[in-house]
Amino acid sequence: MINRMDKGILYMLIASVFFALMGAFAKLASQQLSSLEVVFFRNLFGVAILAATLFKKPFTHQGGKPWLLIFRGLIGFFALMAFFYNLAHIPLADAMTLSKTSPIFTAIFAYFLLKERLNLTAWAAVFIGFIGIIFITKPTGFTFDKYDILGLLSGAGAALAYTSVRELKRYYDTRAIVLSFTLAGTLGPIVLMSLGSFYTIEALDFMLAPFVMPSGLTWVYIVALGIVSTAAQLLMTKAYGLSKAGVVGAVSYMNIVFAIFVGLLIGDGLPDLYTFAGIALVVFSGVTVAMQKQK
Repeated sequence: MINRMDKGILYMLIASVFFALMGAFAKLASQQLSSLEVVFFRNLFGVAILAATLFKKPFTHQGGKPWLLIFRGLIGFFALMAFFYNLAHIPLADAMTLSKTSPIFTAIFAYFLLKERLNLTAWAAVFIGFIGIIFITKPTGFTFDKYDILGLLSGAGAALAYTSVRELKRYYDTRAIVLSFTLAGTLGPIVLMSLGSFYTIEALDFMLAPFVMPSGLTWVYIVALGIVSTAAQLLMTKAYGLSKAGVVGAVSYMNIVFAIFVGLLIGDGLPDLYTFAGIALVVFSGVTVAMQKQK
């Protein structure tokens, strides 16, 4: 019989497969739509599902931190915009790995903002993680390109969102915290796509783009994206409820491995040796930080 710990690991492994598939469907949908519009449809599913749960069980929380709740929604939306833009333009595994730098940034933000202490091993792991980032991005002349910068911003933005959640959990229902993110990710793109219909700024094409009505197979990709991303979120939540956060967090890095295989199926090339080395270092760093914080 599968015990409680094994179930948590199993759920996280399945969630990791679904997250890799989510990236693939987002990449495929981006062949016709802007990454901003893909973000809109991805969050629209989340809002609909959360709204349905509110009819059965309304919020029962203390509240009192509205600005922090808004910040969590907006910073999470920004991180998702950067992540989905990279999904559309660079190999799936690279985009996934850069977004998975969030535990490294979370450790740093928690140290400075929440005064959480890190031991020497954790700091060494953070340093190793940044070396891994350099291996993946391979900066020329100590400069990063647009995709590298957005990849790091997706990790840092997600880390700020996760750090704010630690405080928000004391005041709000978990669904309210998630809803702040999905609402920002639904309403934000509506505003930005409206602006994108009148303004075109190449440097800001990740956040300014006109709405394009999906057609044909793209609708299939959008629906599949909504289903697998929702399933991934639910499975991940169940996993954290059954096993230690450090263990589940370590297992979650398997989505990079799955992303490599799924990426090959949709036309990505196999990562080169430097990228493989960078992925290994980022994974080692994230797992080490997670385990050290668990201790």
